[in-house]
Amino acid sequence: MTNIIITGANGRMGEALIRCAKEHSALNVVGKIDMGDDLSSILDQADAVIDFSFYEATREFAEICAEAGKALIIGTTGHSEDDKEAIKRQSSRIPMVWASNYSTGVNTLFWLTRKATEILGPDFDLEVIEMHHRMKRDAPSGTAATLAEILAEVRKAQLDEVIRHGREGIVGARSKEEIGMHSMRGGDVVGDHTVVFANQGERVELTHKASSRDTFANGALRAAGWAVNQSPGLYSMQDVLGLT
Repeated sequence: MTNIIITGANGRMGEALIRCAKEHSALNVVGKIDMGDDLSSILDQADAVIDFSFYEATREFAEICAEAGKALIIGTTGHSEDDKEAIKRQSSRIPMVWASNYSTGVNTLFWLTRKATEILGPDFDLEVIEMHHRMKRDAPSGTAATLAEILAEVRKAQLDEVIRHGREGIVGARSKEEIGMHSMRGGDVVGDHTVVFANQGERVELTHKASSRDTFANGALRAAGWAVNQSPGLYSMQDVLGLT
């Protein structure tokens, strides 16, 4: 039995994690943490922590987990580069799974995006489109950012040099190198992501649409059960699924 603590327990994802955990017989929720609660006070009861709180809190949670030797699963997005580096350093002390999206389908999309970019080559223009509910705080989504990172990596480009967030006015013709990024917000959309490969005379689109947060919750719970048996290090959902 793997004992877990869920942070951000009162949020949408926290509620989904608590609900879905009941269906995982090998997992036991021993703590539910939200704003103002003290993780340290109950951490000794757990084997792993699943963090779906706010980006402002993850760095502290990572330090606390590393000090206690507890596995950490991170689903929160929107961290600054400084926070990202500080959090990653703690993975030298504990197993840490950090993914922008824990859905099996989305991780398949990551894999397909890499393969399609390799096969289609440099003649195709690359665009990423994502949509989420009106309450989402960060843009682009962590999943969309990961898709752009994959595109840039395959193209051997520096993402910050080729990314183009939306277009307005007389922007000129599209360059072959740029990767377009477009974020839409509205309603209660759980998460839609599309990668567009466009060339003269043809277009390829890879799309994933999530209709329930349970897909993300079940993936994160699966990652927690997997992580407690790993050595210290930084892992992704691709590692959990054996896609690497």
